[in-house]
Amino acid sequence: MTGRLITFEGGDGAGKSTQIARLADDLDGLGIPVLCTREPGGTAGAEAIRTLLVSGEADWDPLAEAMLHFAARREHVEKFIRPAMAGGTWVLCDRFFDSTVAYQCYGQGVSLDDETALRRLAIDDLQPDLTLLLDIPVETGRARAQIRQQSRYEAMSDDLHLRVRAGFLEIARREPQRVKIIDAGRDTDSVAAAVWRIVAGHFDLS
Repeated sequence: MTGRLITFEGGDGAGKSTQIARLADDLDGLGIPVLCTREPGGTAGAEAIRTLLVSGEADWDPLAEAMLHFAARREHVEKFIRPAMAGGTWVLCDRFFDSTVAYQCYGQGVSLDDETALRRLAIDDLQPDLTLLLDIPVETGRARAQIRQQSRYEAMSDDLHLRVRAGFLEIARREPQRVKIIDAGRDTDSVAAAVWRIVAGHFDLS
């Protein structure tokens, strides 16, 4: 039995990590094997690239930055995601290619055609079975993110984060069957309940 790939997207401070952990517990309770991962990251090579992108101080050219994300994604997909799914495991991933579209294309100006070409080269036709977009106003998410040590992306301008949010919402508008929007401004339990309703309905889980 082939596993599933569920991705979580959204701006900084949306609570993706918390909701991934909650959903993993719910799926485990049904006896579904599940693994949680993140992007960039998930393998040794991809985590090394993550350090450059998230913790580094380099002022990357936007297309070079997108290429680094897809280099990490290729490692992640080939060495972690595909093998896990082939063994029947459900993979819950904190960010995937929609983040590259939102941040590098809508946020930083990389063309959608270039992103499509990179995606095809790096991961072929792999698509998430379901994407949960945890949507939150930029000011709310950035206020939450300031509680912790900021990453390179969290330190970027408000204008960029506004473009990123608009990009995520445009992705959801274009692909409503795959991408489901959840109001992440509510309390954790309410968001978790919304996540479960969507997942249970999408995969017909009882």
